[in-house]
Amino acid sequence: MSRNLITELQARGLRLADPSDGAPSRRGGAGPSDHKAVTVDGRTVMVPVHTSGAAASPFAVRALGDDGFAVLERDGVAVARISFPPSPRFYALATDDGVPYWKIAQLHGRDVLATTVLQDCIRYTNEKTRCQFCAIGASLEGGRTIARKTPAQLAAVAKAAVELDAVKHAVLTTGTPNGTDRGAAVLCESAAAIKAAVALPIQAQCEPPDDFAWFARLRAAGVDALGMHLEAVEPDVRARAMPGKAKVPVSYYLSAFASAVAVFGRGQVSTYVIAGLGDTADAIVAMCETLVALGVYPFVVPLVPIAGTRLEAATPPSPAFMRDLLGRVGTLLVRANLVSADIKAGCGKCGACSSLSVFETA
Repeated sequence: MSRNLITELQARGLRLADPSDGAPSRRGGAGPSDHKAVTVDGRTVMVPVHTSGAAASPFAVRALGDDGFAVLERDGVAVARISFPPSPRFYALATDDGVPYWKIAQLHGRDVLATTVLQDCIRYTNEKTRCQFCAIGASLEGGRTIARKTPAQLAAVAKAAVELDAVKHAVLTTGTPNGTDRGAAVLCESAAAIKAAVALPIQAQCEPPDDFAWFARLRAAGVDALGMHLEAVEPDVRARAMPGKAKVPVSYYLSAFASAVAVFGRGQVSTYVIAGLGDTADAIVAMCETLVALGVYPFVVPLVPIAGTRLEAATPPSPAFMRDLLGRVGTLLVRANLVSADIKAGCGKCGACSSLSVFETA
């Protein structure tokens, strides 16, 4: 698939004739939200379908044919054949007390199991601290998930997802609780339960804890890769886009990254960087250079203005901006031999929320 087509699709979104085709699209909640998984030329990517920008996108899809494929059009001209990953079979199951498995964990991309273990965050309910792009509480408010996923629930869902849907790895993220471990403790017990039930590579995601000894505890619990997400890189952008999280300085993140790489290994620690929050391309690339030197994979993604957030009316970065930015970051990754294919588990390995991996070519 053309890297330009992926990049443009993710920047502009997609108009769907029937959003129910294939696996369900996702509204609200922790990312990727307001997206749908779309497969083009054998590559599955997450594309915005419920945003205001998607409603005005030049991309549209004709109804699925009997062969399971549809025609992707740009301004009415056919540009590719696409399909949608089927709804996973584990979604039809429920716990003994009636909780549907899809409320416990979701399929991301084609073969990634993802869950937000704690569907709440100390920063979310206060507008002075809330990340302006975050909708972690939306899916809970809408009854599409549960507040706390127990280790037993996660183990059961992970086992079913592997056996029924050939899931290859898992992402465990969490809202930040009111504790110094920043969620690492619940991630440890969750990972340990999953690994006891099924051999599934796991990425855990949380803010940097106060005590870096948590990294070794996470590793011992069965976590294979770690994500700690910067999102924005320039001080003024961080303060505006994520006023609570910005109280944790970038310098502290860099110290945490160095400590985590010593535990998990080079390339097994990653961070999200969201292009479109206000950071310049040069600032993002400069931060990526620092991260790559530490052995951290910078997963650069375009902003998706999720409905119900402060940024729902924001304009995503243009395809041209993303092509230039991802090309520069991809070059850094290739030169450092720090590529997504070598990540054991997680968002960077999946790669569906960004076209970055297709820029990882010499």
